[in-house]
Amino acid sequence: MSLARTAADTRLVFGRCLRQTLRSKVAVVFGAVQPLLYLVLFGPLLSRLVDVRGFGAGNAWQVFVPGVLIQLGLFGAGFVGFGLIADLRSGVVERLRVTPVSRTALLLGRVLRDTFVIAFQAVMLVAVGLVLGLRAPAGGIAVGLLFVVSLSVAVASLSYVLAMATRSEDAFAPLLSAVTLPLMLLSGILLPMSLAPGWLDAVSRCTPFRYVVDATRSAFLGDYATASVAEGALVAVVLLVVSVWLGARRFRAENA
Repeated sequence: MSLARTAADTRLVFGRCLRQTLRSKVAVVFGAVQPLLYLVLFGPLLSRLVDVRGFGAGNAWQVFVPGVLIQLGLFGAGFVGFGLIADLRSGVVERLRVTPVSRTALLLGRVLRDTFVIAFQAVMLVAVGLVLGLRAPAGGIAVGLLFVVSLSVAVASLSYVLAMATRSEDAFAPLLSAVTLPLMLLSGILLPMSLAPGWLDAVSRCTPFRYVVDATRSAFLGDYATASVAEGALVAVVLLVVSVWLGARRFRAENA
């Protein structure tokens, strides 16, 4: 199937999924509530940390807000598989199998919808962060949002793969929690891993999200030409390509 046909089908699936989401605007807003609570209730505590590695009175928000953004991408995209499980149970996916729509577009349309919603929520978080005291260059914020978008595409694709493999909320939920919680803690989302003991810092370097978090923080600090940004960009691209490939392969197999 041609790329033009796949792109057209992706646009159709994206429009359908987005219309479904916009019927519940409250859900879109409340999806960012947990990260907002971290900003409002936890962030002010960090501004009082002085002379600690990775933090300081002048850059606490520049360290904390990027971490919360990555948390939004990790958890917001990670839970999209629940929607697919519901569609599998109700027969929506089965009905789509008899249409000529591209099987890859069935994945990409959903993923783009999820990424659009998370990007909107990420902009909300940055706006709140600016009100609370975040000071970051516009270019750094833009680069950070690009990292969030790429991470959202990758995690959403993997979430759909996991949903198709489990086909049950009872199996999907604990498995998702068992994966995302260690990733969140080891990536240094809430506190930089420079505060960790040597063994924990070494373990965290085995997780891909550590590099994306570090790269986003460097961007918010205005340090673009650094090794951490290059490493984060490489990890984000590889993770995105591999995840989308796995998701598209699973969708094609499911609808063969």
